[in-house]
Amino acid sequence: MQATIRRILRNSLGREMLEKKNLFSRFGCVTSSLLIPEKGLENITVADVLMTKGDDKTGSWLWCRTDDYVYDAVKNMAQNNIGSLVVLKPGDQEHIAGIMTERDYLRKIIAQGRSSKYTRVGEIMTDEKKLITVTSDTNIRQAMTLMTDHHIRHVPVIDGKIVGLISIVDVIRTVVDQQSGELKRLNEFIKGEYY
Repeated sequence: MQATIRRILRNSLGREMLEKKNLFSRFGCVTSSLLIPEKGLENITVADVLMTKGDDKTGSWLWCRTDDYVYDAVKNMAQNNIGSLVVLKPGDQEHIAGIMTERDYLRKIIAQGRSSKYTRVGEIMTDEKKLITVTSDTNIRQAMTLMTDHHIRHVPVIDGKIVGLISIVDVIRTVVDQQSGELKRLNEFIKGEYY
């Protein structure tokens, strides 16, 4: 039966999208997204999510240094509409010292009545020893579970060095896109539009 479904999908969609055995759902259908290739949710990795963010979503605004002032870091976050910054060690472009989030700012500056103009990022960031990270080959479901279990919205991606940052929004967008694609294909299959 899988061979028949594979042939139908190849003929109707005109592409080889079913190379791996585990891409079949029990209905013989795979998921897809406009942004992520049709791989099935169980096969999507953090690297796939990072690729959808594009080059314009990575760069100097994603990070700050431990010796930067909190005021400047928060201003950078606000200007770029982001909720966290990866914190790098002074003089090091590759190794992470921690992460600074909006939550760190609220709890350690605002709630304590401290001045962001005189406080260094290194004083309020979540230190690398307490940091929760993923690698680029982490499955998107694992990343979502990790973020949910630890009540965090931003996770650095570390492959020996910092390679990016994903947010819960990135993860949810990926899941929704994949499920929408699967639902569409299942409806087409039920209606007989694959024939």
